[in-house]
Amino acid sequence: MYAVVATAIFVIAYALIASDRVNKTLVALGGAVFVVILPVINSDEVFFSRETGIDWDVIFLLLGMMIIVSVVRQTGVFEYVAIWAAKRANGSPLRIMILLMTVTAVASAMLDNVTTVLLIAPVTLLVCDRLQISPAPFLMAEAFSSNIGGTATLVGDPPNIIIADRGGVSFNDFLIHLAPIVVILMVALTALLPRLFPGAFTVDGERVADVMALDEREAIHDHQLLIKCGAVLVAVFAGFVAHKAIHMEPSLVAMVGAGVLIVISGLTREFYLQSVEWETLLFFSGLFVMVGALVKTGVIGQLAKLAGQATGGNALVTTMLILVVSFVASGFVNNVPYAATMTPIVGELMSSIHPHLNSAVLWWALALGTDLGGNLTAVGASANVVVIGIAQRAGSPISFWEFTRKGAVVSAVSLVLCAGYLVLRYFAWA
Repeated sequence: MYAVVATAIFVIAYALIASDRVNKTLVALGGAVFVVILPVINSDEVFFSRETGIDWDVIFLLLGMMIIVSVVRQTGVFEYVAIWAAKRANGSPLRIMILLMTVTAVASAMLDNVTTVLLIAPVTLLVCDRLQISPAPFLMAEAFSSNIGGTATLVGDPPNIIIADRGGVSFNDFLIHLAPIVVILMVALTALLPRLFPGAFTVDGERVADVMALDEREAIHDHQLLIKCGAVLVAVFAGFVAHKAIHMEPSLVAMVGAGVLIVISGLTREFYLQSVEWETLLFFSGLFVMVGALVKTGVIGQLAKLAGQATGGNALVTTMLILVVSFVASGFVNNVPYAATMTPIVGELMSSIHPHLNSAVLWWALALGTDLGGNLTAVGASANVVVIGIAQRAGSPISFWEFTRKGAVVSAVSLVLCAGYLVLRYFAWA
């Protein structure tokens, strides 16, 4: 009974979010309220359970990085980078997009993708403002790049950490097995840009001339604060990479960095909270509660088990099914709880496939599907939600269907390329 209720609430909420006629934050919070008062899920499971509750690590990682971005913005460094990028690309919007996408993908392999888009988005907005073009296509392309780039390493996307822990695969394993397909996917995304965003690369020649005449060094108006921010950012990034060794989650690293910057910057609240997207944080909270209800009632687990039972022990069929199901599922539910649900099932399937094949291919199929499936819809990945919130605040709203139409194309191409990659690398000569 509770499973039916949880599913119905999620489907209705998702339909309302997709309609773009109701504020998505109100919908997510409303759905969360319903699953709590019915009661499908209780307060302990909402606030304290890692499996079914709000993922506080994500919430506080977002909050910490938003505060850091607010402080860094006061130095003028984002405008500096924006002018530098525009001049290096000779004012060409397409070249600028490719440059920002590449930076986003590389950074997302070293940091989590939400942190990356929070740092790149202000630069993007400033570039587009200087050239007087819409930032929406650039922000969407960066979200796609972030989800792709984060797939390459163990620390690039939260599901990878879950998969590595359960599957016993190392940082180097991720690089060796997934970095090659990530490079291929980035090349494919670059080739798709003119078709994905027709008309987005037209710019007034006078605006280009104005930008090329700018001196980016003049954009820095607080050198002392910039040095302080640089030192804190280096420490925060080092903390992200070494978070397991120092026994400190990335969320706590971000909050400590934010606290230090608030103290040493001397800024007032109106400045250090300037970039905090409160609606985005509330939306995530509501979404986590609704997905948690699906996890608690066994809906996600049951769907995953049915998919696993359908393979019959065939390694290729198992791999392709995990890949396809993960691509689709991660487009509609947050990929962190999905990965947490699927890892024990994949672990059980490892023993049932052909012993002479590299059974780790199941982990790579899960990682590719879970990470890249986030590009399918506007709520499929945390980076997507953050980007849409930033675009809304900047006055260039991105609708659910606008993002999803583009994302579906990117996901379809990615799925075909990933399937081909897995077949050729792990099965063609087996």
